[in-house]
Amino acid sequence: MAVVISETDQETRPREVAPAAPSGQDERAARFIDVRGLQKTFEGDGAPVHALRGLDLVAPEGSFLGVMGQSGSGKSTFLAMLGGLSHPTGGSIAVDGIDLYALPGERLADFRREYLGFVFQSFNLVPYLTALENVTLPLAVKKMPSADKRSRALEVLERVGLADRAGHLPGKLSGGEQERVAIARALVNEPPLILADEPTGALDSETTVEIMDLFAALHREGNTIVMVTHNPEIQPFFDRTIVLRDGRLDCELPACPVDTPV
Repeated sequence: MAVVISETDQETRPREVAPAAPSGQDERAARFIDVRGLQKTFEGDGAPVHALRGLDLVAPEGSFLGVMGQSGSGKSTFLAMLGGLSHPTGGSIAVDGIDLYALPGERLADFRREYLGFVFQSFNLVPYLTALENVTLPLAVKKMPSADKRSRALEVLERVGLADRAGHLPGKLSGGEQERVAIARALVNEPPLILADEPTGALDSETTVEIMDLFAALHREGNTIVMVTHNPEIQPFFDRTIVLRDGRLDCELPACPVDTPV
C-alpha cells in the first residue's frame, strides 16, 4: 500500500511473557471501520436527495456486519462510500486507520485494489471468460508470473468448492455457482475487507443458505465482511446487524422495536 501508518514500539517484557500488541494497533483493530458524521446528498433537477444524514458507526476488525433497512434508507449508498466509490458530502470514513477520502485519486484506487473485495447481486462476471479467468482478473495488475496467478485463482476456486468448474463459462454455471465465482474473485487478492451488496438477492432459499454458510466460514477465518441485504432470514448469520432509516442509524438488532421495518 502507498499509505503507511506508524506504530508505537513494543514494551520490553520478560522473555517468558509474549509481548502485547502496540496500543496503536489495538486501537486500529477496534476501530477497523470508523465512520463519523457521514453525509451524502445527491443534487438533481428537483429537490436535493439526502441519502445519508450524519451516520456514525464503528466496527472492529473481524466483524460480520449486516446492514438492513427499506429501499431508500441509504444502505447501498453507504456501501459504495465504504468502498471508496462515492465521495461524501460531509463526514469521514476510515478503514484500518486510513482516511479514505483524504487520499488522492490514484491512492484511493490503490486502496480499493489492495483492501477491498466486492461481491454483487448481479455477479458481474465477464460472460466470455471462464470461471478461472474471471477470478484471475483482479490479479492482472499484480507483478507476478502468470502461472502463479493461475495457481492462486485455482486455490481460491477450490476454497469456494468450484475447482472442478474452473473451465466453465458463466452461462454454464448455476446462479449459486456464479455467486461462488464472484466470491472467489473478491478473495483472490486476499483483501482485509469484503463488501457484499445483496449477494443472495437472486438466489433461491436453499442456495442462499449455502452462500451464507460460505460467508460464515470466511468470517470464522478472520475476514471482515459488511453485507447489505433485504432478507431478514439471513440476519442470524451476522454477528452484528444495524438498521438504517432515512439515511440514519435507526437501531441495532436485536434491540430494535418489533415493528422496525427492515
